[in-house]
Amino acid sequence: MPQSDLSLFVTAPAGTADLAAEEVTACGATEVRAQTAGVACRATLEQAYRICLWSRVANRVLRPLAEFQAPTPEALYAGVQGVDWQAHLSPDGTLAVDCTSNRSQITHTQFAALKVKDAVVDQFREQTGRRPSVDVTAPSIRLHLHLHRDVATLSLDLSGDSLHRRGYRGAQGAAPLKENLAAAVLLRAGWQKLVAEAGEAVGFVDPMCGSGTLAIEAALIALDIAPGSLRTYFGFLGWRQHDAVLWQSLLEEARERRAVADPEQYVIRGYDRDAQSVRAARENLARAGLETCVRIERCELEALPSAPTRRGLLAVNPPYGERLGEVRALAPLYALLGKVLRERYLGWQAAVLTGNPPLGKELLLNAKRTHKLYNGPIECRLLRFDVDPAEFRTKRAPGALPVFDAAAARARPGAAMFANRLRKNAATLGAWAEAQRVTCYRVYDADMPEYAFSIDVYAEAGSSGEDEGRSDAPAARDAPTEAADESSAHSAAKWIYVQEYAPPATVDAAKARARREEVFAVVPEALGAEPGAVFVRTRARQRGGAQYDKLAERGEFYTVSEGGLKFLVNFTDYLDTGLFLDHRLTRARVRELAADKRFLNLFGYTGTASVYAAAGGARTTTTVDMSRPYLDWARRNLELNGFRDSARHRLLQHDVLTWLETASTERFDLIFLDPPTVSRSKRMTHAFEVQRDHVALIRSALKRLARDGVLVFSNNFRKFKLDAAALADLDVRDVTAATIPRDYARNPKIHHCFEIRRAR
Repeated sequence: MPQSDLSLFVTAPAGTADLAAEEVTACGATEVRAQTAGVACRATLEQAYRICLWSRVANRVLRPLAEFQAPTPEALYAGVQGVDWQAHLSPDGTLAVDCTSNRSQITHTQFAALKVKDAVVDQFREQTGRRPSVDVTAPSIRLHLHLHRDVATLSLDLSGDSLHRRGYRGAQGAAPLKENLAAAVLLRAGWQKLVAEAGEAVGFVDPMCGSGTLAIEAALIALDIAPGSLRTYFGFLGWRQHDAVLWQSLLEEARERRAVADPEQYVIRGYDRDAQSVRAARENLARAGLETCVRIERCELEALPSAPTRRGLLAVNPPYGERLGEVRALAPLYALLGKVLRERYLGWQAAVLTGNPPLGKELLLNAKRTHKLYNGPIECRLLRFDVDPAEFRTKRAPGALPVFDAAAARARPGAAMFANRLRKNAATLGAWAEAQRVTCYRVYDADMPEYAFSIDVYAEAGSSGEDEGRSDAPAARDAPTEAADESSAHSAAKWIYVQEYAPPATVDAAKARARREEVFAVVPEALGAEPGAVFVRTRARQRGGAQYDKLAERGEFYTVSEGGLKFLVNFTDYLDTGLFLDHRLTRARVRELAADKRFLNLFGYTGTASVYAAAGGARTTTTVDMSRPYLDWARRNLELNGFRDSARHRLLQHDVLTWLETASTERFDLIFLDPPTVSRSKRMTHAFEVQRDHVALIRSALKRLARDGVLVFSNNFRKFKLDAAALADLDVRDVTAATIPRDYARNPKIHHCFEIRRAR
């Protein structure tokens, strides 16, 4: 039969659409577009079969048959009847219907599925006098109905059952990985690349293998075995347009590819301390036909053999722990894993999938990359390492949640008192934030003097519907490459950033430690966040120029939203996160003033004000800062919001004070000037103190201001006093009170802000 061009949608687990797109492309499909829930493409029948047979990460391969309006059950029934079902199914065949619904008037998915089934069988009864029956296990065809905003997309499920079901799994451990998630872990970790580059034996080890899924998937990749070759059922086998000859030729091709692979080239091992898991893994191996290629043994982690080859990958899915007490109990396990890696696997790569990122810090290895994946409903991080002495640490990285007895801390009266205050604040400010569509805000700021902490909530972009209904929000655009792995999941995330104000020497150290533990013990539950999403930092008085100092090399960025825009934040590497929350209203004011203006951002930091100006319709933006890392961060923030034109949005690496002194005829209509309080950095040509030097700085900036322009001057020196007499010839308006957000109302001196114009 002719292999007509088909429209397909290949569904994939959250965070793996880019991997699925690579596979679909490798199978020959065209017009490949990675989307949130999977991959859209066009393919011939042969290519569709190849995707079903060879995709390691896909869930289902859907062929849309019809799309129509379905606001009512009657409209849904009529739309389904518009398809010629005899072209797909015989009257004696069987069918099943799955349904999902999102923002549609038809919300009962079982009712919708029943309506689709009725429309199909009624058409057969009217045309032939016979009707197909229902088989939910292995139907001749499986239909998938997706309702979105009352639009129905009805598809034929060519896979028939989720492709993660390879056919080899029987018994399994307590917390098994789905096969396609295991494959995604390996692909993200570079196992396929290691295999392809092999000029010598390559090893794979899973020290906590459970039912053996990672080891088996590693063998399937290494030996070029089609993951669907063990399956006996696909959704197209009973389809009337199925080409059996073509399918058999593809199966034969897969057998030939498997036959030429050299098992001797790979050393694949799985270990587990649990004897029952080892038995289950061996049974799965036998069903996969890999018992001679993979070895599974019972072994305690501390007795794990050294690396079997010079090069290889150790991948593991250790226990996560769902509560802080469990995190404490699991910390030694992760510490032991790190010790084993550092001592016995030098030169290897490692990949650790964890639902509690703070536990990963116990490994004492610097992660070179992190990726967001979902193990069922659990949001996880895949941490990737090069086991190289240059990446070893001797202490936990900044930001790690301390290990302590959380249960004991929660039992103390102070913990209950602090938790009550935090819940009260969260309820009040949370309601305000939701009403104002604010997603990143301060929920606690040393309200109780004995608990000297500030606590901020950061939410992932899109988590509150913030962009909806906003005329000033740009259309959704692709995130910059560097952030793609951290922002690709379906559901929104929330992070808690806890900063402790360093206690003075007069405070008893034991009491300070006890209060710290009480805070850390109750924060996740009180604020509804995962323990792994809590980051901690101690703030102390900084030396001049410290705003430019890097504290760590984690490289973990998260995408959050503010004002309908997206920004990257980092909770571990720098003194601040990259988004000053107290300047939220100041940035909004910049956006209001920016329409058709030439905008200059001095001491630009991560470029957040430049993003606001661009979103407000600025003709051009120019961001000046002496830090290359911050300018790179600013570039990523601009690109994240679709502002990629480097000619319109310039980033200049200069000492601002020196740059302002250079002769230039360029003028700007709107300038945002937000200097540090003090800077004595060696990279600056002059020492700077905002109280002492603000008049000279403002005068220098005014030389770059157009005649009718506006200078927005802001700083965070709490004792700042504007020298009004020295600026008496200017129109200076103190807008501090109007720029202090409600969540900073307890701290009205958090910043000072002025709008300055030339007097008319």
